Amino acid sequence: DVQLQASGGGLVQAGGSLRLSCAASGFTFDDYTITWFRQAPGREREGLACISGSDSSTYYTDSMKGRITISSDDAKNTVWLQLNSLKPEDTAVYHCAAIRGAVVPAWNYYAMDYWGQGTQVTVSS
Repeated sequence: DVQLQASGGGLVQAGGSLRLSCAASGFTFDDYTITWFRQAPGREREGLACISGSDSSTYYTDSMKGRITISSDDAKNTVWLQLNSLKPEDTAVYHCAAIRGAVVPAWNYYAMDYWGQGTQVTVSS
């Protein structure tokens, strides 16, 4: 049974940091690319960062580039997203999703094979 579970969200003040995690189970992590997306109220979902399970190459969109870092622990089938210098406009639900293969970068949410429930990040001013 394939599962992706995002966690680590919460309430943080502007300028603060959070570390989100995406725990994957039920598939071979090395064969997939994992992407973090976010969706804020009234806004379109956007890709933030992705990492290839095969070679750990990473890619970022301009949305939060310079303030986020994606990393993975293949042995634990977990991908992390470090969020720094958070701003109120970063308030959103953050999701992880997986697509089979080294499909990089993977920014099309609807092309992904598996999706996890999101974790809420709220940044206060």
